[in-house]
Amino acid sequence: MNIAHYHLPGLFEFYELYKIFLPLYREHRDWFYDWCDIASLYGAPSDCLWGGGRAAFSDADVDDVLELANEFGISARLTFSNSLLREEHLSDRRCNELCKKFSNTSVKSGVIVHSDLLADYLKSKYPELYLVSSTTKVLTNFDDFQAELSRPDFDYVVPDFRLNKAFDKLAALPQVQKDKVEFLCNECCDFDCKKRKLCYENVSRKNLGQEVADHKCSSPDAAGGYRFSLAMKNPAFIGLQDIKNTYLPIGFTNFKLEGRGLGSAIVLEFLLYYMTKPESQLQVREAVYLDPMLDLF
Repeated sequence: MNIAHYHLPGLFEFYELYKIFLPLYREHRDWFYDWCDIASLYGAPSDCLWGGGRAAFSDADVDDVLELANEFGISARLTFSNSLLREEHLSDRRCNELCKKFSNTSVKSGVIVHSDLLADYLKSKYPELYLVSSTTKVLTNFDDFQAELSRPDFDYVVPDFRLNKAFDKLAALPQVQKDKVEFLCNECCDFDCKKRKLCYENVSRKNLGQEVADHKCSSPDAAGGYRFSLAMKNPAFIGLQDIKNTYLPIGFTNFKLEGRGLGSAIVLEFLLYYMTKPESQLQVREAVYLDPMLDLF
């Protein structure tokens, strides 16, 4: 049976949570499903010029973050998916220093990108880093998505979540392309949303220092914020049994969980649902909740 490789949110944002969870995952492997593992943690420090995706706060130390990921053999990924970068932004000192550090890790690190300008720059200046094509490109047309898979620049491509159930076309992909697909499993965004790109662009503008108003989501459930229970009702939701019984058998092995902008308590629920055996979930909760070093929110 294929192994499901999870790509988890909050490399920086939920460093304190992973500092507790990862030792549990290693020391009590029997608490967790044997058909899955953790392939990467993704995120970025706060206010990175090249940052994109979802707005999130983090103040974890870069060296601490990389030490944790490397200790557990997990790839670290920078979320540099700003869609509005220009040539003058490429010289940003902070982002370049981060890429330099991520280039010198025992486990190969990556960068999630939207901008082709940035992708070309990273390939030239930091060839040790692998690249991931970001879901912020909103690739809803399957031909466009397959064209992205065909690009040698990217080791992984995250399609728009609305392609998650296009099984006839997905199953027909050659295995070399299936290996590059990284499905976004738990998106709560309205399936019929027409403004997803605008939402991502709003975050990009803020990271560039532009004073813009917050994007106003028009989804019927937007006022309530993210709810995992609502995400489970999304037509594109990929649940535990979907991964095990549908996607793995037809050759797909990479699954991304969103959540950088959410609280650590919600992210813990993702880890319990997707990775932890039901009979062991209480033990994991107790170990995390009772740790005095973590303030869940």
